[in-house]
Amino acid sequence: MVNKTYYFTSVSSGIANVLINEVSLTAACFPPTPSKNIIYRKFFAIWDTGATNTVITEQVVKDCGLKPIGMAKAYHAGGTTEDVNVYLVNIRLPNNVEVYNLRVTEGKLRGQANVLVGMDIMNKGDFAVTNYNGKTVFSFRIPSTERIDFIEQLPERKSPVKVPPKVGRNDPCPCNSGKKYKNCCLNK
Repeated sequence: MVNKTYYFTSVSSGIANVLINEVSLTAACFPPTPSKNIIYRKFFAIWDTGATNTVITEQVVKDCGLKPIGMAKAYHAGGTTEDVNVYLVNIRLPNNVEVYNLRVTEGKLRGQANVLVGMDIMNKGDFAVTNYNGKTVFSFRIPSTERIDFIEQLPERKSPVKVPPKVGRNDPCPCNSGKKYKNCCLNK
């Protein structure tokens, strides 16, 4: 059996600082069955590769009539944590690319977006952003169908950049100060 690939592309009129498009949500239901009782509501979503999980606002919860399935700790970029409600939803991306039974958390978002699409969706497929000719274009497809590697596309095939190994708190600091990482650059 061959899996079908689902995909979409969003094009900005210029260079974009925020990746945003329209998505639709409903309470989780699987397997997806056509029903007059299933109503999808439309919201604006921002895509954030720095977010581990997808976040919805209180407005989404109200509009979709969602009921929490539990609580979770949310960790924010500023280092703060809070207890938040967790929900199960189906999210429909552009071109009817759909993710079922997605566990999302409730949070506050700035601007017009009511959904923050995190890596829990992006890691289900391939996500690419380009800024060719002064226009930001981002594409997404589920499932992943090939490895995308810009180095392999070059005729001279330079070697890929190596990711440095993770430094543990008690390891020697990579700045060669002689101190432990936790007592040196970790706190800068």
